[in-house]
Amino acid sequence: MSTYLKPAAMMLLLFTLLTGAIYPAVVTAVAQLIFPHQANGSLLTDKTGQTVGSALIGQTFSAPKYFWSRPSATSPYSYNASASSGSNLGPTNPALTDAVAARIQALKDADPDNKAPVPVDLITASGSGLDPHISLAAAEYQVKRVATVRHIDESKVRALVAEFTEGRQWALFGEPTVNVLKLNLALDNLTV
Repeated sequence: MSTYLKPAAMMLLLFTLLTGAIYPAVVTAVAQLIFPHQANGSLLTDKTGQTVGSALIGQTFSAPKYFWSRPSATSPYSYNASASSGSNLGPTNPALTDAVAARIQALKDADPDNKAPVPVDLITASGSGLDPHISLAAAEYQVKRVATVRHIDESKVRALVAEFTEGRQWALFGEPTVNVLKLNLALDNLTV
């Protein structure tokens, strides 16, 4: 029996060092060398250099002068990464119906002259509840409101939307999207 314990203990120690220390250290070092921005969380800063968020996790924007993000189903706080999950509310659930109606009303209250259909991603949460992107339709829906509140020509706001539009992944998967935090930071830099 002891002839088996010593090799087993040595293998346990070897693989613990290999997979628990050496491999993670090598992967971390390579990531820091090749992709430092991504390895450190894809953090974004404002014009003063202060970190304001990550390009990978959405944020709540409710002021009319900003583009609004997709709703988050995380709780107790919006875009709470430790509570990432979907709402799991079915289409016939009254709680979902009430939440969607409230979100539509908030959008209509912020821009009463906008008679366009509300894009679905502005009234429903993503699967993770952390999505930092909105569709081009959702961005276009908000252009007039943002331009009016900021007293900027709509064409300038549309140009910013176009500038911050991210194409399909590998030019094949998904649809073009707009990162809301990046767009709002650019708007703040434009107007000041």
